[in-house]
Amino acid sequence: MKVLIVDDEPLARQRLAQMVAGEPDCEVVGTAQAGEEALARVDQLRPDLLLLDIRMPGLDGISTARRLLDHPQAPLVVFCTAYDDHALSAFEVSAADYLVKPVRLERLRRALDKVRKLLGTRPGLGADVGPCLQARVRGEIRLIPVAEVHYLMADAKYVEVHCADYSVLIEESLVSLEERFADRFVRVHRNCLVALDQLAGLRRGDDGSALICLRSGAELEISRRNLASVRRVLKSR
Repeated sequence: MKVLIVDDEPLARQRLAQMVAGEPDCEVVGTAQAGEEALARVDQLRPDLLLLDIRMPGLDGISTARRLLDHPQAPLVVFCTAYDDHALSAFEVSAADYLVKPVRLERLRRALDKVRKLLGTRPGLGADVGPCLQARVRGEIRLIPVAEVHYLMADAKYVEVHCADYSVLIEESLVSLEERFADRFVRVHRNCLVALDQLAGLRRGDDGSALICLRSGAELEISRRNLASVRRVLKSR
């Protein structure tokens, strides 16, 4: 795998190059200090992967990746940045991964494994995962594709994101999530949104409460206030 490292800090470039060089199937084919230089080097070197900083003089990393979206031989992109507030923007330009500096070798290796799989399955800049939610898991940024979410449950100042085989907490209000993804979720309770593609039906609980049945097998209580709107959504599907 041919790797191009793009960072305006010489020590950061050197450190990444040393870590990548230790991987048996990886070769650092070049480095660049800024976005415009990186685009020129992509044309010259045709790397498989860019390890790309975000905050750089001139053309920043996000803009560089956006320019590469239409490139006929676009490499995959893994962002390596000291800032964790660009993760959603990074995945809007189809980044394969997002690493926060100082990059640990174990984390870099996981990103490289992901790139290897992507290179083996499709060409282009990266997987089109669609809109994502941003969570911090054990100190690392993790992006959860909204398409994988089964339901969202408010819990104090956090929201629990429930997917098929895992759940995480995010620091975003249920109200803002409902506004952002009104076409993907329906409110079933003041503290719960359910993905429309998970709706399977309604049933009455033993205590007479209304329950929404999800395709995953989960069942969640529906408030009396939201019951009519949930029924309308089910009838329309």
